[in-house]
Amino acid sequence: MATRLIVNQRMQDVDAAPDTPLLYILSNNLELQGPRFGCGLAQCGSCSVLLDGVEIRSCVTPLSAVAGKSVTTLEGLPALYAQQKKLASAPELHPLQQAVIDEQALQCGYCYNGQIIKGAELLSKNPQPSVEQIRTAMNGHLCRCGTYPRMIKAIQRASRAIAGGGR
Repeated sequence: MATRLIVNQRMQDVDAAPDTPLLYILSNNLELQGPRFGCGLAQCGSCSVLLDGVEIRSCVTPLSAVAGKSVTTLEGLPALYAQQKKLASAPELHPLQQAVIDEQALQCGYCYNGQIIKGAELLSKNPQPSVEQIRTAMNGHLCRCGTYPRMIKAIQRASRAIAGGGR
């Protein structure tokens, strides 16, 4: 029997065992590239997605736990942002995705999915976080390359863009 869920604002019927990790559904069944397998133990954050707007680790979340709920991946952040801000159309990138590019906050790619997902969640709840609030929110997202200072700058840049009405 298929499980129905909403992924990036599109209804999806997935035929898989209820205990299949959501990460496998997103990557294998739906061919999404944002969430990544990192540790497989919910410790690193590279598999993060938003479930009804709250960050979860998809590597340990069974398909049955998300039935009927809304999942947003890295690919769906621009549309989610447009929905949250009541924009007529989605920007090409979420303001944080653009800020990460502008701040050159990426290196190897291990962490970027989780860092952006968590940062987007933070900005949706607190559009002008302090550096300490950013550090606290981002705790638990491992970055092999140590780009934490650049990610903080990217979140600050995105915060300014959102406050200014920019992308």
